[in-house]
Amino acid sequence: MDVLSAALPAALPPAVASAVTSAETSAVITAISPGGWITLAVLAVAVVLFVGGWLAPEVTGLLAMGLLVATGVLKPSEAVGGFGSPALITLMGLFALSAGLFRSGGLDRLRALLGSDAVRSPKRMIALLVAAVGPVSAFVPNTPIVAALLPVLEGWCNRRGISPSKVLLPLSFATVLGGTLTLLGSSVNLLASEVSDKLGYGAFPLFGFTGIGIGVWLVGGLVMVVLADRALPDRGTDSDDLLGLANGGYLTEVLIPAGSELVGQSLHGSRLQRRFDLDVLELHRGPERFMPPLADRTLMQADRLLLRCNRDELLRLQQDHTIVLAPTAGEPGPADQQNSQRMVEVLLPSGSTLTGDCLRNLRFRQRYNATVLALRRGNALLRERLGRVVLREGDVLLLQAPKDAIRGLQASNDLVVLEQLEQDLPTTNRKGLALLIAALVVVVPSFELLPLVASVLLGTVAMVATGCLRSGELQRAIRLDVILLLGSLASFSVALEKTGLAETLAQGLLRGLKGWHAYAALLVVFLFTTLLTEVMSNAATVAMLIPIAGKLAVGLGIPPLALIYCVLFGASQSFLSPVGYQTNLMVFGPGRYRFLDVARYGIPLTITMTLLVPWLVCHQFGL
Repeated sequence: MDVLSAALPAALPPAVASAVTSAETSAVITAISPGGWITLAVLAVAVVLFVGGWLAPEVTGLLAMGLLVATGVLKPSEAVGGFGSPALITLMGLFALSAGLFRSGGLDRLRALLGSDAVRSPKRMIALLVAAVGPVSAFVPNTPIVAALLPVLEGWCNRRGISPSKVLLPLSFATVLGGTLTLLGSSVNLLASEVSDKLGYGAFPLFGFTGIGIGVWLVGGLVMVVLADRALPDRGTDSDDLLGLANGGYLTEVLIPAGSELVGQSLHGSRLQRRFDLDVLELHRGPERFMPPLADRTLMQADRLLLRCNRDELLRLQQDHTIVLAPTAGEPGPADQQNSQRMVEVLLPSGSTLTGDCLRNLRFRQRYNATVLALRRGNALLRERLGRVVLREGDVLLLQAPKDAIRGLQASNDLVVLEQLEQDLPTTNRKGLALLIAALVVVVPSFELLPLVASVLLGTVAMVATGCLRSGELQRAIRLDVILLLGSLASFSVALEKTGLAETLAQGLLRGLKGWHAYAALLVVFLFTTLLTEVMSNAATVAMLIPIAGKLAVGLGIPPLALIYCVLFGASQSFLSPVGYQTNLMVFGPGRYRFLDVARYGIPLTITMTLLVPWLVCHQFGL
């Protein structure tokens, strides 16, 4: 492998790299400035951290920005310029607008439509998701859409006796397809527009790539529906969860209290496993830990049993006096059973600040006034005690809390409540007003009466002023992790352009693609971008590749926006892994998917998009 490929592992597609001779590679290497080598090194470190996941993506972005400033590649003002960009301010406003729509009941009709019993099969539900959720995702960030619709679809599945795995992944994919219909559909769209504008290629109009997006949405939706029966697995429902490893189940702890009939008995001799449908995984006695087989071990007061059981059995356990649900270590025990107490499932979404820490250290009960009864992590069999389990994105927690506390969780960015509560939304008399404000935010800039950023900011103020959104909810609606990530990654593009590295790498690629038809060149760029975004942040992919794509387009005689659109759509079409896109991860746990389930459903979509998007781009630009 040549030195250039080693310095930037993903810089050249294999087919292109093989076409570049050693002499040409040496010329490219010689042309890289010292600042360019530093930038390459920082990019390589960032790629490793993005792929490895040892640091949160936004922390990796901040680290890269700090290194570029510390090494003198960028001035401080150049590095932090992304935090003051119109795209980032627009995104902050969009988070607030979407929160106002959901909190005011502006999208209740969509929730009612998807929860209707008139939809009787997974295939029809997928068609409805494509037709209804896709267009909404064109104007509302897809993360809050998935968060709001997850409990609706889970309720529909439970009523129909259908496995959630048959519809939850299509929900994520439908938002991904719809997110490329307009500039407002995704934070990556706004970042790409900002980078393109700074490089001199111009910002994207609100509906600049809608023609391409409509084709992607229609064809992609058709493929999703056709593949529904064959490619989506059936992972069962809550009612037939038999506690085995293949079916998931919950992990919980119980304590043997004083006076329990279990004291002095063995598991085999007691009625515990005959009375309850559960598995005893471990026994903890003080500092000692006993593993199976446990059937003949004598139980003692204050023993803790690690159990695997379903939700119904947990309800029965709460009512039994021979064992009690154990409190998380370091926290008080479960709250007294009162009529106001509810049991709900919550999901840790992508970007949750709770990930990477355990319940004991988080002091979860004190923070949220909610008791963690159990935890589920896909199909993994957890062996740690509940209080010591390190939380991960996609984990599902079963909580018991008062209704008021649960409603407070619905406003949190760290947890997604996977169950609808009665009257969980505020009064809906402002529903029409919220929809009107959102419509004006879109219509006014489309007629060039106001810049987009001004329209979004005024719309945000209008949401608060009219009571559609409260001031406290406005602050909680803004995803700080996304803001930090996008603001810091803008420094990548500045460094690539300033050091001449984008020009140099583009020249190297140009030698490999010289003489290729425009469609073939676009296809290579799209496929490479798609594969890269599966292993690292799609925002990082856009920030790294757009400067190179712009220079490459000039050399190939192609309009720069043509290649830039290919990068944008390639970074947005993430259908191969649960970690490739945040909404994929959000549905991964509730759908009980396995890692390859996503690829099985997504590979045909990826192949279709690889052939379709370059053709649509060629058609739009007359190539």
